[in-house]
Amino acid sequence: MLMIQWNNWTRNSDFILLGLFDHSPLHTFFFSLILGIFFMAFIGNSMMVILIYLDAHLHTPMYILLSQLSLMDLMLISTTVPQMAFNFLSGNKSISMAGCGLQIFFYVSLLGSECFLLTAMAYDRYVAICYPLRYPILMSHKICSLMAASSWILGSLDGIIDVAAALSFSYCGTREIPQFFCDIPALMTLSCSDTLIFEKIIFFCCVIMLIFPVVIIIASYIRVIFAVLNMGSSESRHKAFTTCSSHLMVVGIYYGAAMFIYMRPSSSHSPNQDKIVSAFYTILTPLLNPLIYSFCNKEVARAFMKLLGMDKAAG
Repeated sequence: MLMIQWNNWTRNSDFILLGLFDHSPLHTFFFSLILGIFFMAFIGNSMMVILIYLDAHLHTPMYILLSQLSLMDLMLISTTVPQMAFNFLSGNKSISMAGCGLQIFFYVSLLGSECFLLTAMAYDRYVAICYPLRYPILMSHKICSLMAASSWILGSLDGIIDVAAALSFSYCGTREIPQFFCDIPALMTLSCSDTLIFEKIIFFCCVIMLIFPVVIIIASYIRVIFAVLNMGSSESRHKAFTTCSSHLMVVGIYYGAAMFIYMRPSSSHSPNQDKIVSAFYTILTPLLNPLIYSFCNKEVARAFMKLLGMDKAAG
């Protein structure tokens, strides 16, 4: 009798992920496209982490932070896409309460960690361009490591808070989540409990993790732009603008999408819009980061050629 009750409770506590696609030919094509993007992002970010780890010339604060960004992107895309692919291929769209909680924790933690890490990367570029002579002191390896560790810790704290709150609510009805992964805004629409206080907490967290970092990044780059314009060498200006524009492109995509999802009231959420935007910054952004940031970089290209042994062949 106890086993039957436990099985019934477990089955009733499962959520249903409605996903992105059905099995029509067009949706099957898009599913295959996303799988292709996933493998490209997985390989690209894995290569970035390995290259920076193996090449001593890339053991500088800028590239150490880049390796942490690639690691976060690698984990982020692995948190959502494999579950979506399994549900699509198996036809089983259910996810357990524990599985949903784990997905929320990793997803929210990684999003938060990236927010803080992108801010650290803006500070790194600000110091490198505005205070080049003091860069070894203001951006030492110790400070860089502290920034990277703090990003992971602060993001994880946010993940713990969100998952503890989300799993404490009561859920009723069909328990169908209109997403391809367990996302907080989509999950809150299923709750029988009053989530107003929690929504205010999420908004406050977003101010800290989104608005505050964006203000710091914008302020840093205003200073950077003035410093770049005052450079005498056109080559130096081009190099600085290339590096900074790459970072700003990633910041605009990442923060813009996150604000769209998390800083609107639940009443204004549209499931279809949220799915598209969520897919954009959880699947596409991890692919763009190594392309925009890294493989267009001469130092990374040199390290890649060195790893393949092609630099010796060329010599």
